[in-house]
Amino acid sequence: MPSPTKPILAVTLGDAAGSGPELITKGFADPEVRSVCRPIVIGDAEVVRAALAITRVPSTVRVIARAAEAGDDPAIIDVIDLANLKISELVRGKISATTGRAAYDAIKRAVELTQAGETQAVVTSAINKAALHEAGYKYDGHTELLAELCGKPKVTMMLVAGKLRICHVSTHVALSEAIARVKPERILQVVKLAHDGVRQLGIAQPHIAIAGLNPHAGEGGLFGDEEIKFITPAIAEANRQGFRVSGPLAGDTVFFRTLQGEFDCAIAMYHDQGHVAAKMLGIWQGVNVTLGLPIIRTSVEHGTDFANAGKGTGDPRSLVQALKLAAVMANGRRLVK
Repeated sequence: MPSPTKPILAVTLGDAAGSGPELITKGFADPEVRSVCRPIVIGDAEVVRAALAITRVPSTVRVIARAAEAGDDPAIIDVIDLANLKISELVRGKISATTGRAAYDAIKRAVELTQAGETQAVVTSAINKAALHEAGYKYDGHTELLAELCGKPKVTMMLVAGKLRICHVSTHVALSEAIARVKPERILQVVKLAHDGVRQLGIAQPHIAIAGLNPHAGEGGLFGDEEIKFITPAIAEANRQGFRVSGPLAGDTVFFRTLQGEFDCAIAMYHDQGHVAAKMLGIWQGVNVTLGLPIIRTSVEHGTDFANAGKGTGDPRSLVQALKLAAVMANGRRLVK
């Protein structure tokens, strides 16, 4: 019998034309994953069976009606079957409105299950934005879609790669817009989200580092004054409110210092500032976490890998880490509340 204390995770199939289904077959077979959670696939069962034929993982698909039926046997892949794809019409490596629509359906169902308390977290496989758009869903990515499904709360992205944790003041916007968004209110908001997110990972009093926007954190105004006008006041207010925050610190060293354990989380001012640092540690090992949602959501940090879809060669390490991190956060949320 599966342990009732292990959180049940709703794992979306992702874009079925990519490597997501194949990575799921590999990730679900990992004994370490099954030791901490009961994962279920939300998507088309026939696509998962086809992926098993490609990867030759010695598992079987079991269609279940309710999340509570989920098991923890590495040889069984439990699926809540949406039956929304035809395997005979699936073209791997090709952008399609059909797979975009199916990916959206899986995300929506996973969110509904988790909001209802039937699953304890959502773990998302990679989607293709162009396929999503062709299906009529005009989102910049998972984060924006999930925020809308959850009532549009204020959210931020946290990348996790080993000991490195990075949150972002802004993500998918033009650099000029990202600079305009560097304001005390948003920085303080991200500090709060980062603090709560890191606490769910078991760190009671997180020490948060704030990156500067400009080279050398502005060098006292020599290379820009955003640090003086906006970032430093936000840090002062965060500390006044009881958070443990340091900065602004030079963006070319703050992430290395965080990786070394000096800080528990670093806050980047814009997308590439944080993403380059995290992805240099290995794109197949990072995890994307959305903070601020009423549910827990983790995700792989790589794309759909269309070029290798159908070959069975994909690396499941990011999915494995996303599953394990979701389990930790699900347990941590119980402790934090």
